[in-house]
Amino acid sequence: QVQLVESGGGLVQAGGSLRLSCAASGLTFSGAAMGWFRQAPGKEREFVAAISWSGGRTSYTDSVKGRFTISRDNAKNTVYLQMNFLKPEDTAVYYCNADGTYYGGTYAPNYSYWGQGTQVRVSS
Repeated sequence: QVQLVESGGGLVQAGGSLRLSCAASGLTFSGAAMGWFRQAPGKEREFVAAISWSGGRTSYTDSVKGRFTISRDNAKNTVYLQMNFLKPEDTAVYYCNADGTYYGGTYAPNYSYWGQGTQVRVSS
């Protein structure tokens, strides 16, 4: 079975940074594209970032470009989301997604493989 465990969320002031981690098990991690999504209160879950199985390709939603960086360490079966220059509108629960379809620069999530989420709150 595939398990994804996110960590690293918390409360920070605007302009601060957080690094989220997603530890994966139960899949061939090195062969799986990975993605981060977030869901703010009262809103739908939205795509944030994705990374190819090799780490050679990344994609970001426009609102986080230049501020967030997705990376992975296949030896540790872990994907990261480094979030810098955080804004109050980044407040959301952040979810890791495994083994989505990453093609042509877009990432379609695998709806079977979600983590439990980690809360990020950014105060003004």
